[in-house]
This record gives sequence, C-alpha cells and structure tokens, in this order.
Amino acid sequence: MRLVVIKYFTGVLASFILIGCTSGSEVNTGDSEFKNGNFKSAVTGYSESLKTRPNDFDLYYGRGRSYQELGELDEAQADFERALALEPTNFQALLGMSNLQLEQKNYASALLYATKAEEIPGAPALASLLKGRALHQIGLPEDALKAYGTAIQLDKNFGQAYFNRALLKIALKRNKLACEDFKLAMVLEYPGAEESYQKYCK
Repeated sequence: MRLVVIKYFTGVLASFILIGCTSGSEVNTGDSEFKNGNFKSAVTGYSESLKTRPNDFDLYYGRGRSYQELGELDEAQADFERALALEPTNFQALLGMSNLQLEQKNYASALLYATKAEEIPGAPALASLLKGRALHQIGLPEDALKAYGTAIQLDKNFGQAYFNRALLKIALKRNKLACEDFKLAMVLEYPGAEESYQKYCK
C-alpha cells in the first residue's frame, strides 16, 4: 500500500511545481525537465538558475522535489528547508517536508509540517491527508480518522482519503464502515480500492 500512497503524493506535489514554478515570466529548464520526468537534468537546470536567482523559492522547491524523485532525501530536505526560510508559510514546501518526513518514518515531524500547512488558508485537502497518515503512524487512530474526514470535506473526490480511511477502519475492525469507503474509492477509480474491497468486503 505504501507505494500507492507515495506515488500519489509525489504526483500531487509535482502538479504544484507545474503551477507554481512556471507562473513567473522567466521559465527555466528545470521545470520542463521535471515535467518530462528527467529529474537529474531538472536538478542541473534548477541549480544553473539559482546561480543568478539565489533567493528564488520556486527554484529551491523544484530542485527539492527533483531530489526527492531521485531518492536523494538529504538533498531534498535541505532544499525544502531553504525554500521555507524564504517563505515560511508556503504550503507547497510544508507539504513537501511532511511527505519527506513520512518517507523517512519521522512521523512527529511529518505531523508538525502537515498541521502547519493545514492551518494556511487555501491549503489543499492533501494537508489533512498527510496529517491523518502521520497521526495513524503515531498511534492516534481516532484523530487520524478526523483528519481523513477533513480531507474528504475539502475534496469530495479525493479517492486517496477514502482509501486510507477505509484501511484504518479495517485495522480498527470497523469493516462495514470501511467497505463503504472502499466503494467510494472504487467509484473514484483509486488504485487498489477494488482489490481491497474484494479482500475485506466479500
């Protein structure tokens, strides 16, 4: 299940790069290389642009995401921290850090960053989802259920939130409620939902 989760998160965070980094008048090669999945070349492109724009949030965030895709997590964290130093309340970087901490099993830190992101007006449902995952791993299942519920309230079409909530309900032996969430995730064509429904609900 973890691979499904991480792939979804990185896909959503990648969309933030395409929205955020290309919004300026000056387009850099890092953005186009990232979009095409050439993450090593994207790192080079962002690094070149940083030579002339050393205080550009988007460049640090984009390079951090590229490092993350390459599995170079220490470098990714360093760039996210630089981005947050420039814009401490930017939910993109906060979500990037939360996702990174989840990958490294630093669940308390993941919760901290997700909570900060969730408190920012306009933050996406992903913030609540990441908060729910961290709470689940820390051992606070009821709080995790509430966080998943918040994510669903923010985005009724958030298949990942239904799926994660269903898995947690299975762990809590609330199978009937879990099956309802699996059904909703199936309608939204979330990967793994149908298999899980067949496993737990038939």
